[in-house]
Amino acid sequence: MDLAAAGRVHVAERRAFRGVDAVLVVAVIGLAVIGLFAIFSATPSVPDLDPGRYLKRQVMFLAVGLVVLMVAASFDYRLLKVYAGIAYVSSLALLVLVRTPLGTSVRGSQRWFELFGFQLAPSELAKLALIAMLAAFLSEVRGELTLQDVFRASALAAIPAVLVFLQPDLGTSIVFAAILFGILIVAGARARYLAILAFTAIVLIFAGFQVGLVKEYQVERLRAFLDPANVDQNSRYNRDQAEIAIGSGGLLGVGYLQGTQTNLDFVPEQHTDFVFTVVGEEFGFVGAAGLLALYGLVLWRAFRIAMLSRDPFGTYLAAGIASMLALQMFVNIGMNIGIMPITGIPLPFVSYGGSSLLLNCASIGLLVNVHMRRFA
Repeated sequence: MDLAAAGRVHVAERRAFRGVDAVLVVAVIGLAVIGLFAIFSATPSVPDLDPGRYLKRQVMFLAVGLVVLMVAASFDYRLLKVYAGIAYVSSLALLVLVRTPLGTSVRGSQRWFELFGFQLAPSELAKLALIAMLAAFLSEVRGELTLQDVFRASALAAIPAVLVFLQPDLGTSIVFAAILFGILIVAGARARYLAILAFTAIVLIFAGFQVGLVKEYQVERLRAFLDPANVDQNSRYNRDQAEIAIGSGGLLGVGYLQGTQTNLDFVPEQHTDFVFTVVGEEFGFVGAAGLLALYGLVLWRAFRIAMLSRDPFGTYLAAGIASMLALQMFVNIGMNIGIMPITGIPLPFVSYGGSSLLLNCASIGLLVNVHMRRFA
């Protein structure tokens, strides 16, 4: 490489670095910090155990996640298009392997690999692999999307969705559907094609209920949401306790570490699926609104990046990430306040968990990557 070419590369890299979306990064760090405080509050001391063990592990996950974010932002995101197929097939292989004795079963669900004392959920990796694969596939379509293109894209999403559904993990399966619809909408799929796709999905879901693929506890959760008056108290317990916790926070909250629902451990899985109740109880409506404002910033910047991207692959990549984050945020907060059924979807950047946090950090890194290279 001659000196002139080297100089152009150096200038391009400096220009890309100046294109970092600081608003997006600051909003994500704000969410992660709120998550650290909420996790510490939601994990009361247990005799003979380190009271800050969850917090310390989450801090470690966050530190690794920030490194992952920087790595994901450092290379040219267009290289991901070349390796999208390999990443997609590899993620499918992991989803199959986790169902073998190599996987770890927890509470009837076999979703994780146990590695050095940590749990790795291949379904988290599959989300990002699917986004990359759909972006790569649709960016090669010339002209308007046909119904055949839509069904081919749907088949790509259906394979990991079914494998995850069988773990069983209904919530993550819904996330795959959200990714598919989000990217197809941005890609310009006709409304009637999306309607056909939605109708097909509804028929398949109904068939799943009829043949017994949906587990009984999942059916009970749905009944508790649709008809809470006619289900037993145990089926409504999680939802009722979450609503009590959030409602008791009032406008300004009861104060950090002062929440009775949180301190007395009334809300199940509060450091993971129901971490939003900590914010609602201890920081009140104002704190919850502040959290939602940060999510609003993240989603705004993500969709803005999708629109600013210089190529279709970058646009679809950012749109898929935005759709994934939006669905997870809406469903998690919705099930905490009783407007969505309980599905076990974590709250991005706030819920405890290494796999989810690392995946989300990688996703933000790719958003930063697309934004940095929008002129390159």
